Amino acid sequence: MDSNTVVPLLFDLHFPAWFAGVAFAAIGIGALVPAAIMSIAAANLFTRNIYKEYLKRDATPAQEANVAKITSLVVKIGAVAFIVFLDPQFSIDLQLIGGVIILQTAPSVILGLYGRWLHRGALIAGWAAGMLLAFWMLWQIPNAATGRKHFGGSAFALSDFGFDTKKTIYVGFVAVLVNLVVAVLVTFVLRAMKTPEGVDGTTRDDYFADEGDPRIEREPVTTVGTVSST
Repeated sequence: MDSNTVVPLLFDLHFPAWFAGVAFAAIGIGALVPAAIMSIAAANLFTRNIYKEYLKRDATPAQEANVAKITSLVVKIGAVAFIVFLDPQFSIDLQLIGGVIILQTAPSVILGLYGRWLHRGALIAGWAAGMLLAFWMLWQIPNAATGRKHFGGSAFALSDFGFDTKKTIYVGFVAVLVNLVVAVLVTFVLRAMKTPEGVDGTTRDDYFADEGDPRIEREPVTTVGTVSST
């Protein structure tokens, strides 16, 4: 028995068989929900950013839907293969590492899309700095439970930075902070060097692609006025 099987074992030992069966089914369904969401997201990313962009630019919506369905199924099968054939602890560590990596895209996605003050080259430099620091910090983290010396979690010991403490800090927080600082500093440097900002490749249709689509219901616009009485 381990911490992952405490609740199923509780149902198995202290409840009737029919109730344990219902509880096990609920646990299974609960595990499928996040897996389904993540597989759908991965399928959409592949279809829109790889298949449509590089493999078949003239793909119809129906073809995109078929590719997304197949990709979603492949991702689900791959996830099951990870659980069956690999150490579950590796899957947990990989998820923690993935969260740190994805967090490094936040400055570019959020600040880069909703504001134009940061230079695009600076955003790339910040992302690279955050990724390098994140991987270095993750490499330093051991896993005492499994004996793994590297990539054992996402809690970095502050003592490795020279502080006299046993406290830890989330790797993603430190890396994204460095990411932002580098992006700001490099922006000043590139502006001082008069480095071209680049050309915005978006068009009006990118933001109003569904305008006039009869399948989309528009919310009625209401105006708030004053009612006067005589």
